[in-house]
Amino acid sequence: MKSTAETLSPTRVKLTVEVPFDELQSSLDAAYKAIAGQISIPGFRKGKVPARVIDQRVGRAAVLEEAVNQVLPKAYEEALRENDVTPLGRPDVEITEIQDGQSVTFTAEVDTMPEFDLPAYDGISVTVDDAEVTDDDVEEQLTALRGRFASLVPVERAAADGDVLLVDISGAQPDGTAVEDLSGNALSYELGTDGMLPGFDDAVRGASAGETRTFEFTPEVGEFAGAPLTVTATVSTVRERSLPDADDSFAQMASEFDTIGELRDDIRTRLAKIRVLEQGLQARGKVHEALVELVDFPVPEGVIRAEVEDHFADGHAGDDEHRAEVERNARNGLKSQLILDRIAETENVSVGESELSAWLLQNAPRYGMAPDAFAQALVQAGQLPMAISDIRRSKALAVVTQKAKVFDASGRPVDLEALDADLRAAEAAGEVEVIED
Repeated sequence: MKSTAETLSPTRVKLTVEVPFDELQSSLDAAYKAIAGQISIPGFRKGKVPARVIDQRVGRAAVLEEAVNQVLPKAYEEALRENDVTPLGRPDVEITEIQDGQSVTFTAEVDTMPEFDLPAYDGISVTVDDAEVTDDDVEEQLTALRGRFASLVPVERAAADGDVLLVDISGAQPDGTAVEDLSGNALSYELGTDGMLPGFDDAVRGASAGETRTFEFTPEVGEFAGAPLTVTATVSTVRERSLPDADDSFAQMASEFDTIGELRDDIRTRLAKIRVLEQGLQARGKVHEALVELVDFPVPEGVIRAEVEDHFADGHAGDDEHRAEVERNARNGLKSQLILDRIAETENVSVGESELSAWLLQNAPRYGMAPDAFAQALVQAGQLPMAISDIRRSKALAVVTQKAKVFDASGRPVDLEALDADLRAAEAAGEVEVIED
């Protein structure tokens, strides 16, 4: 087999491959056998039709096509190795010449790994938020806890955000015909959460008990997509939350503590731990951003186009702004992957069995699966190598983060080793989730 590589751009190569006919022989034999088992010719048993008869009845061209399709993947992989090409994405293959008895020639255009030099990533410096807990932070958490034990009290006033309303709603088409899907009675709804129909909150905000409001709603999908519907909402009751007093009795009811002071201290301790974890996540994210900005190189446009098209494969074309955002994210994500992969190679980063097991334990619940079943599903889908690559990139970023200089907003140095240890412990416990681009 002969092959040559032509550089079309810094990220795209055209391979021209010539396969001698003697290397096609086994594929030709297999093609004749496969076709013989698919056709019925009078006078011949199925699967025993001679090659010359197949050439007469089916055509030599069909046999050659079958054989070439079998040999192409192997020839393409060999051409990649011969020309030291690292592909990214799927190739565009074209059979350019078939000389029966002599050779088959095809071309394959494919996006390739761009050439770039790693930046000096041992001097990155970033600033993160202070890991401090204020009295207001504690009171905010305490108020949220009190809200879990709140009672709903009817009030004689206009509805405001945070109130829980009892409402009856109905919808009608322009001709007055009722829309069953927009009908409901005694629905409990917290105003200000935007959990109803678009425009509902604005319509009923300021309404008192017994008051009816109407507004127009135009569905984007479904039976009435694009049709303006009239929605009527009647507020039957306005209720506000009445919080229990923040005293020792509440502490005993809502926690294992005897006093409200002990409960506040516990909230402060837990918040302090969360702040440290947030600081670690922020440090990792900012180091990642700084790393990607340090180096500039072209990314394969074919890979980006394919990713964008896959994103909109559900039929929604998206507006120009949305498509631009998807393309920008795809470009930054691919650039990040290439840089982290190169760092992983430079730093000899590998993924151990225990690390893969920990990753499976952490991610399996997201798909409602047991870790073993999740692992089997990844293997069957051919996605286990992708998971290993994600873990490896995360470890490569951890290496860069450890080499970085991190300060908090007050100018104090941050202990990255302690932060990383806390993060890994939290990830293992399922308290936080870290996903690299």
